[in-house]
This record gives sequence, structure tokens and C-alpha cells, in this order.
Amino acid sequence: MSSGTRTLVSPAVLARPRGRAVYWTVLTGVVLLFALAFLFPVYWMVTGAMKSPDEVARTPPTLVPEHWSTTGYADAWELMRLPTHLWNTVVQAAGAWAFQLVFCTAAAYALSKLRPAFGALILGGILATLMVPAQALVVPKYLTVADLGLLNDPLAIWLPAVANAFNLYLLKRFFDQLPRDVLEAAEIDGAGKLRTLWSIVLPLSRPVLGVVSIFALVAVWQDFLWPLMVFSDTGKQPISVALVQLSQNIQLTVLIAAMVIAGIPMVALFLVFQRHIIAGISAGSTKG
Repeated sequence: MSSGTRTLVSPAVLARPRGRAVYWTVLTGVVLLFALAFLFPVYWMVTGAMKSPDEVARTPPTLVPEHWSTTGYADAWELMRLPTHLWNTVVQAAGAWAFQLVFCTAAAYALSKLRPAFGALILGGILATLMVPAQALVVPKYLTVADLGLLNDPLAIWLPAVANAFNLYLLKRFFDQLPRDVLEAAEIDGAGKLRTLWSIVLPLSRPVLGVVSIFALVAVWQDFLWPLMVFSDTGKQPISVALVQLSQNIQLTVLIAAMVIAGIPMVALFLVFQRHIIAGISAGSTKG
């Protein structure tokens, strides 16, 4: 530890056995407290679906189910047609992710490296849309989608998702920090603009592309108002809408189980790609 580094606990205190014991005790307690605060709601949902309806509504509540049962999950899978609605959500989220990644990456690359005329003005106009409340855009978006005949069509989700100013700005900021000499070397070797984007820029941008991907997928997965408006056909509704529409006359344990199942894909996605997500956040905070 360098002499100029100041810490909450001095090295002299940590060098003593009692100081180390107090330090590790406090650190372990704080970590366990935060872990409990974050994980307890998840535990409550997972175990709540394994209780009987009477036990769920009991006061005071039981911390551990008296009789463990997975019938709530089986009933939720069948009664609420979760496979159909989960597949609808996957199709809508995957399409929105692909459209957003392609168009936002292309626009960010153009604004960052191609430097078009009035590029700063265009970027300012794009960022100005972040000041407009999302609710104010619902009616114009709906009228546009209805005029194009895209109601009950996944394109009604995919096309509006392309216009994401935040993700575009995030990509542009990352592209601005890419080494200029690498791009110039590719240009000297004869690589065109598209080849440079595909072979140089995108491989170097994997961290930020991972972060943008997560933002795009989560935004569609958790959205409720817009899918509710554009999908009147219940067979094409995503899981976020179906959980509300089909919750009438459904036991509480079955509804809790359905919510747990609906959250599993996003949790699994984070666990699989957590290294890329954390690397992208770290890169963005360092370069920004």
C-alpha cells in the first residue's frame, strides 16, 4: 500500500490481531446483511409459490412452507399458458435487440468516426428526445403503428425500440475512445468504412455491446403499457401483459409461481453474461 493512500482502517490497526478480527467481523456482517436484503425477496417469492393458498394469506406469515409443493409452478405453466407467452416475449425482445444493435451501432459509428455534416446538431437533437417523457410519445407511436397496420405484429415492438437515444450515445462515447492509430492502420491496409466497423470496431466494442444488449432486452422484457396497447390478441401478448390479463380467478400461489418463472430468463441471462456486463460498465465508467 502506497504512503499516499488513505483508508478507513489504517495498516497499523490491521497489523494487530484484534484489529484484523474486528475488521473482518464488521466486513462479513455488512456483506451478509446486504446479501440478505437483496436475496430475501427472491426467497420469499420462490417459497411462496410452494405454499398452500391459506398459508400464503396467513397472518403472521410463515418463513418456511409447512408442506413443500411444486404444484403451483406446474399449474402456472399450464393454466396461464406460459410457454406461449414466454416465446412471444423472446421473439419480441430478440427482434428489438437485433434492430437496436444494428441501427444504433451504425448511427453511433457514423457520428463518431465518419463525422457527417451537422453531426453535432444531429446528436444534440437525438439527445434532446431524452427530455421528452415516454408517456407523451405513446399516442403518436400508437397512431403511427395503427396507420401502418402493424397492430398485433412484432414489428410494433421492434421498430420503436430502434430509436433509443441513450444506447446510441453510450455507443458513440465508447467509439470516441477507440485508439485512432488502429483505425488509421486498417485504413492504410485498404479496409473500407464498413470493413473497419466489422473487423476492428465491433471486436473492440464487445463490452459496451454487451451492456447495450442487456438494456435492450430488459427494456422489452419488462415493458407493459406499450405491448398492452398494440397486442389485443391474447395469443400474441408477452409475459408482462399476460400475467395481468390472466391473473383473474387464479390462485395467488399460481400467480407468484408465474412471476418467478417469468423472471428466470433475465436472471439466467445476467449470470451467463455477467463478466461482459461488468466489463462494459467498467469500461464505460473509465472511458466516460
